[in-house]
Amino acid sequence: MALLKGKTAVITGGSTGIGLATAKRFVEEGAYVFINGRSQAELDAAVKEIGENVTGVQGDGSKQGDRARLYTAVADAGRGLDVVFANAAAIDVARIGEVTQEHLQKALPLLNDGGSIILNSSDTNAKGNDGIGVYAAIMAALRSLARTWASELRDRKIRVNVIAGILNSVPNAAENDQFSIVPLPRYATAEDVANAALLLASDLRSPANDPVRRSPAEPGDRRRP
Repeated sequence: MALLKGKTAVITGGSTGIGLATAKRFVEEGAYVFINGRSQAELDAAVKEIGENVTGVQGDGSKQGDRARLYTAVADAGRGLDVVFANAAAIDVARIGEVTQEHLQKALPLLNDGGSIILNSSDTNAKGNDGIGVYAAIMAALRSLARTWASELRDRKIRVNVIAGILNSVPNAAENDQFSIVPLPRYATAEDVANAALLLASDLRSPANDPVRRSPAEPGDRRRP
């Protein structure tokens, strides 16, 4: 049985890397996917590669007009929205990355009850690596926002989770340090992260299917990110 049959998803940064791998995986599992990206050429190539049940909307997620155009396309399709994967982000030493709060403000009015919000973060939020303090602070803020949103949206049974995969994007000098903190000495692939996103997007992770039920205030609540 397709895990996302009949569901509609938005994936930002969906034309390459983790976003593209996730879009392909979601479509395989029955979802209709809206993807966006800055490059029209890359977006067209991604739509062709996915092949079906996909709409590409070119735009820069940091620009209000482009975000509005993406969610207007979703609204016009009349499908509502079940999954938002806020995947697009940027990292450059000592420079700021993209923040997803305004992006999700556009998505929330379309999001169906029982839906899923997934934020793509990074393990840098807890490591204190030199040169990326602002980026790491933003990643930590995403985790904090996700916990708040999970509490605020629980009456609508909307799940909010943070996902972080270590891809091959660090200098070689840092490779041994990265490998020392994971049991399997390799980087995650885009497909690995896509499979994790699929689990979080599917009803397998809905509160009704969670074997551990606690009050939202109790430590260790598995419904929280």
